[in-house]
Amino acid sequence: MIRPYEPGDTDALVDIWRAATAVAHPFLTDAFVEREAHNMRRLYLRKAETWVFEHDGEPAGFIALLGNEIGGLFLAPALHRRGFGRHMVDHAARLHGPLEVEVFEKNAGARTFYARYGFVETGRTRHEETGETVLRLAI
Repeated sequence: MIRPYEPGDTDALVDIWRAATAVAHPFLTDAFVEREAHNMRRLYLRKAETWVFEHDGEPAGFIALLGNEIGGLFLAPALHRRGFGRHMVDHAARLHGPLEVEVFEKNAGARTFYARYGFVETGRTRHEETGETVLRLAI
């Protein structure tokens, strides 16, 4: 089930974000991850149109949208490769039509996921805080 974010989901979603980030972004510094965890808690989840994916009645992932842009898509690592990420992107596409997303070039899992979904690269930039290359993808 996918439902709208509620403030009571924050702790669970930040925990999911941390676990998924450890898998997808091992190249990020601890300091950067801590800053982003703070931002996730105080800004991102609340300011975006955030949808929570529940598995067995508990939050297990989320997709945060900024219009037609996926600002974040995170799923508990134990649930990867079971179609749940696709389910969340399908939900976002039904709401907003063609989608865009930015992913770190070194995040091979996300790049593979989005390529299988049909996203194509439309640009590259340098992420100022980390110095990493970020790919812009669209479908």
